[in-house]
Amino acid sequence: MASSTEWDLESLASSTSSSLSSCDEDSVNARVSPDWAKYRCHFECRGYPSCTYICPAITVPLARSDEDALCKDAGLREGLFRATRCLDGMKVMVKAVHRDSRELDIVRYLSAPAQQRDPMNHCIPILDLIDAPQDDLCFIVMEEWSANIFPEAPVSLGCLMQALHHCIEHIAFMHRHHIAHFDISPRNFLTNYNGRYACIDYELSRRIDEVPCPRILYSRGSEIPPEAERGRPSNPFMIDVWALGVLIFRACELAELDVPELMHLAKPMLHENPDKRPPVAAVLKEFQRIQATMRNVRRHTSP
Repeated sequence: MASSTEWDLESLASSTSSSLSSCDEDSVNARVSPDWAKYRCHFECRGYPSCTYICPAITVPLARSDEDALCKDAGLREGLFRATRCLDGMKVMVKAVHRDSRELDIVRYLSAPAQQRDPMNHCIPILDLIDAPQDDLCFIVMEEWSANIFPEAPVSLGCLMQALHHCIEHIAFMHRHHIAHFDISPRNFLTNYNGRYACIDYELSRRIDEVPCPRILYSRGSEIPPEAERGRPSNPFMIDVWALGVLIFRACELAELDVPELMHLAKPMLHENPDKRPPVAAVLKEFQRIQATMRNVRRHTSP
């Protein structure tokens, strides 16, 4: 039998998705700054009667000067909150978003059971989606992993290749489902310190209409391709390919490794003409070829 969390995620994912036009309002896609203490009663009404809970089975520290207040983490922006799950002590991150935001729509989709079963989906594990309809908010509860892709450097070549494999594979998975991430960077791919890497922050992500040559005006995100800097309509998927190429370079720098094969892979991804950049599916195929070649070389050279 499915757990209550699995049932909630499945039912939320099966609800009618917001269209691009309805989700394009600044008010629903802007960052929110909730009064976290206000929602304690809301969570208690869900069957968790304790004033130290901010969401189901999750505890948070109380400020000493005011037992009704919650301690704020100076390292996090207002829309995020760190917490601990009572059941097993798991560290989690809670993110507040508008109920009609594109981010919630995409997180619901990526965390649905059908998508979770796909090995190419490396979305951060979503533990719960907690609705607060009275304020048009929803709280995304996810596992808390590292602060960035490589919390410690240098890293081994094996770790670098595993990380990049998961990054490229996840973007290929998103594009296959007609979703562009739009904010690919080392800080938006995290590790659980046990060989897994996952993507976070779908705040700028969009579903893309299935048309032959999609175009979008784009001026946000960590890496802006040249066509977007010039104010021209851009192919949304080629925006991601550009950012993924930059990520490969940055990951090698962070890992303190010089890998010529990866530089060769990334070079066409950074072509000034977006029409000459390879689709991410082709990038993944070439990366897997490089990875297999490296394994064969190590196998034949090891004593």
